[in-house]
Amino acid sequence: MTWLLDFLSVLLLTVRDVLPIAVVIFGFQIFVLRRPIANMRRVLTGFAYVIFGLALFLQGLEQALFPIGRLMAEQLTSIDFVAAGDLLKVVTWGDYYWVYLFAFAIGFSTTIAEPSLLAVALKAREVSGGAISAWGLRLAVALGVAIGISLGAFRIVSGLPLHYFIIVGYIVVVVQTFVTPKIIVPLAYDSGGVTTSTVTVPLVAALGLGLAENVPGRSALLDGFGLIAFASLFPIMAVMLYAQVAEFLVKRKKRQSE
Repeated sequence: MTWLLDFLSVLLLTVRDVLPIAVVIFGFQIFVLRRPIANMRRVLTGFAYVIFGLALFLQGLEQALFPIGRLMAEQLTSIDFVAAGDLLKVVTWGDYYWVYLFAFAIGFSTTIAEPSLLAVALKAREVSGGAISAWGLRLAVALGVAIGISLGAFRIVSGLPLHYFIIVGYIVVVVQTFVTPKIIVPLAYDSGGVTTSTVTVPLVAALGLGLAENVPGRSALLDGFGLIAFASLFPIMAVMLYAQVAEFLVKRKKRQSE
């Protein structure tokens, strides 16, 4: 019964959040375009699916993804696990290698499963006439997110300032922008945004907060946030690097065939 009441509460909140979207869409269609809405039954059914699906997803976040992300962070940073039972050992950032590996794995897997990235990759392949590989783009973005979250986990463990990493990262992005094939630059910038969506953000946020709460000397507010910035920044670099490598291989193949 408690679960049902919680779900009904989330469902009502979801209706409240989705309602302004429906008002804008229907308002423009009726009062600006002054045309009837085609397939009204299908549209309303689709909105119902969206509301119900979002409510289930949000309920799942609270019951599963957030708790398991924090639990994994807590277990991986416990002194018994990190110090291998030696309570007198002085723990350093190098002893948290399982945290970095877990961050890499969770970043890669959640990005591959990200539906918004899949949609962008398929559209990129369609628009480019197959020149851009959907799988290649997804793998490049997933590797970028994985490396970024691993580096973000290292930042939390080590306590280094966040802005140093972000400033250096965007300097690299600016430099890459001038040397990367222009056709891929807008797609690379969009790739950084689509990674921070429904699947990736909850787990990454929970991981960051869990690490900050369990690593000695870290603040949940100061150190727990920032992983999502890494997840947005590093895919941009990864996609542009992917384009640079692909261009280099094509040029080398042409030189060899001449």
